[in-house]
Amino acid sequence: MNVNWNVLETAGRMKTIEIFYNFMIMDANMNVLWRNPDKVDQRQASRMDAAWGDRSWREAAYRKECGLFGDMEEKAGNEEVAAAFRERLRKVAGFQFVPEPMPMRNDKGAVVYYLFFASPNRTGARIVKDIFNKYRTKGMR
Repeated sequence: MNVNWNVLETAGRMKTIEIFYNFMIMDANMNVLWRNPDKVDQRQASRMDAAWGDRSWREAAYRKECGLFGDMEEKAGNEEVAAAFRERLRKVAGFQFVPEPMPMRNDKGAVVYYLFFASPNRTGARIVKDIFNKYRTKGMR
């Protein structure tokens, strides 16, 4: 969560740059995406704001559920957060082609980050999609 969203958005709007981007889901989970979002340190939430571009990550990362004592926020899964970031790369940054990201795992099989590819180029996206699909299940247990 160290790259500012403005860098990604500028690259997308240029329509000439292809990027690989590591979305550090483990960092986000350890520091921001807690079961109780009200207890997250404001400095960590600000890091997420800068990486996401705004506070809309809250809607992506938490679902409102009706509980016994009123509405509750339940943490969404990693895949849902990654899917929302993928949509953001397309719709907000303006990258035309953003294949499904590749989950990159540690030796225990936990997803450490999602490797995104974003491009204005269909051919580049097709090549990366084929590579990602070839290795998508590698390291899963």
